[in-house]
Amino acid sequence: MGLLLLLGIFALCVTIGVPVAFGLAIAAIATFAYEGLPLLIGFKRIVSGISVFSLLAIPFFIFAGELMLRGGIATRLINLAAAAVGWMRGGLGVVNVASSMLFGGISGSAVADVSALGSLLIPVMKRKGFGADYAVNVTVTSSIAGIVIPPSHNMILYVVAAGGGISVERMFLAGFLPGFIMCLCLAVAAYWVAARRNYPKESFPGFTALLATAIAAVPGLFTAVIIVGGALSGVFTVTESGAFGVIYALLITVLAYRSLSFKDFCAAVGQSVRTTAMVMILVGSATAFAYLLALYRVPDQLTSMLLYISDNPIIILIILNVMLLVLGMIMDMAALILICTPIFLPVVKSFGMDPVQFGIILMMNLGLGLCTPPVGACLFVGCAIGNVPIDKAVRTIWPFYLAILVALAIVTFVPDASLALPDWWARTMDP
Repeated sequence: MGLLLLLGIFALCVTIGVPVAFGLAIAAIATFAYEGLPLLIGFKRIVSGISVFSLLAIPFFIFAGELMLRGGIATRLINLAAAAVGWMRGGLGVVNVASSMLFGGISGSAVADVSALGSLLIPVMKRKGFGADYAVNVTVTSSIAGIVIPPSHNMILYVVAAGGGISVERMFLAGFLPGFIMCLCLAVAAYWVAARRNYPKESFPGFTALLATAIAAVPGLFTAVIIVGGALSGVFTVTESGAFGVIYALLITVLAYRSLSFKDFCAAVGQSVRTTAMVMILVGSATAFAYLLALYRVPDQLTSMLLYISDNPIIILIILNVMLLVLGMIMDMAALILICTPIFLPVVKSFGMDPVQFGIILMMNLGLGLCTPPVGACLFVGCAIGNVPIDKAVRTIWPFYLAILVALAIVTFVPDASLALPDWWARTMDP
């Protein structure tokens, strides 16, 4: 009965429009009261959820991303991608995907990717003769790169939700190859749709122009190198590398590019504070909620249910992927990471899956949910920028959904797609 009360109150809160973070807290506190447990325990769980040192990296990552977003980095990355692949049929679609792959490794946010690149690329693509739905679909789906390619604050949330035993550095390394595979699949889909619609292609600007745009983009790209490389090399902790990333982003955007105004800086600070506050409230509430799920032995019950359905690992993985895809369509990503990890991680571990591989699968599934109605934040932002009705975009987005599903299948059933790089790094660092 307590579990039904917990889930029922949470579902009711979400249905009537209560923010997810507060819905989780209300459901948890109400269930604590129903079970006769001291409410002090519930509030201690909320506080302990955010009293984790690793979480200090999140505000630094968010702030660095905001500085780069408002400091002119996106324009230089688009110029680099356009010079490199714009000559292909429907080249601007491939440019869009390539830009997302580059910018995603800096911003770490899918919504920021859509906002920054979409505002620049969607109007240009429409002027060049590309369909508005095509421009929106490419921008929205390729934005998932910001979640999978490090540095990603969602990976830190996963590590925290997993309760230890997983290093952030290993998660970061695991995201590179899946992110590249997904962007490659999306680039193929973008080319295929552009060829079918006979969209135009740009002329190759020459190797001199390509080299010039690359040199202009390198300082911005080096932000991700500092954050990820500093953590992997052991020079910094993940939190320290995030702090150095902020300092470097300020130096590049203010001194090198000279494109960050004081107004933009203030806007970056304000948005970073708001985003960090939302994430921390969500983490605390989800910690109390997850405590009750563990108390009711939900992971054990789910494992038993899945084993009753089948003991074939392939069938189980397909079922889990479908469940995560459906959940991603109806709920916020950060909340799902914090809720689903303690539920599903014990299940996949019982079938022998590495927690790092499951983390990447989780990111890709929930990232796809950001591009699907009814709660697709990236889809809504992209459609608003492109002035395209959501139903029109969804009717033609299926090739891009299919491309992401192909990449997801590869990561799910080929463990080395996500584990080869972190395993190689572990052997290198500890021969």
